[in-house]
Amino acid sequence: MIPQAPAPDPNRGGIAIVAIMKNEASHIEDWLRFHSLAGVKAFFLYDDGSTDRTVELAKAFGGARVSILPWTLRTRFKSPDVSFDRQVLAYCHAIENFGSAFKWMAFIDIDEYLVPLRDNSLIDALNGLNDGNISLPWTMFGPSGHENPPALSSPYAYTFRARHRRGPLLNFKCIVDPCDVTEAHVHRFKTRSMGNVSSNDVGFRADNKLRFSHTFVSAECIQLNHYYTRSKHELYEKIEKGDPPDSDKLRRRDKILEKLSLIEDDQVVDTSAGDFLRRIGVFTNAEFCSTVL
Repeated sequence: MIPQAPAPDPNRGGIAIVAIMKNEASHIEDWLRFHSLAGVKAFFLYDDGSTDRTVELAKAFGGARVSILPWTLRTRFKSPDVSFDRQVLAYCHAIENFGSAFKWMAFIDIDEYLVPLRDNSLIDALNGLNDGNISLPWTMFGPSGHENPPALSSPYAYTFRARHRRGPLLNFKCIVDPCDVTEAHVHRFKTRSMGNVSSNDVGFRADNKLRFSHTFVSAECIQLNHYYTRSKHELYEKIEKGDPPDSDKLRRRDKILEKLSLIEDDQVVDTSAGDFLRRIGVFTNAEFCSTVL
């Protein structure tokens, strides 16, 4: 989709996160808290008809500006018979209506965490990059032994991930200059300054189609922790939910279970999220949950 990128505000700066969400009451506070601690000052959350306490908890969060937008959208064209991609529409809406105030916008999901690996904030990590279109590969975490939802927050609960980023376990999410965007998709963007080219987290550039090469895939400064399965109980709930209408639920189940198998077949310990929290003075899960921002 092609948004109309806004003109930058004279004093724009910082990073905002845009996400679409539904029934994330068990996770939304931890996700907001972690990213606020990482320096995110604004969240634009597009709610796809949550029926639990997701919206209530997000509105009550006091550590940053949180904007909730109702986003239940099943609209289709009559002719031709084409449905809207409501996730990409949300991204375009955020770019056009809120992007002018920020140097960076990240487009991720609630099960994805942006983790600075060296610096004490995302802004510090991004300041070393001169490009306005950054692609971060998934780092895919499995259940880490949890059959049921653990009492621990995700950064502490899930510490086993796939060793390799490849095949079905590899895709990207992006951090972009919202005032430079010319085309938006879930996993890739085009920009005025870079065209169809994106940069990794150390400044190496590649065409969007060539990002899957091992020479481009990088998680040296910022790691995108994708807590893909959460607990096994939550994974099977995800399978039962299915995709939006008209999806092939059985095919989706097989793809999810394939990813689980690939993650668990070759795992390594990864405490990067907890390491970041310790680096900024948050040493335990209890301290994390009680942090007042």
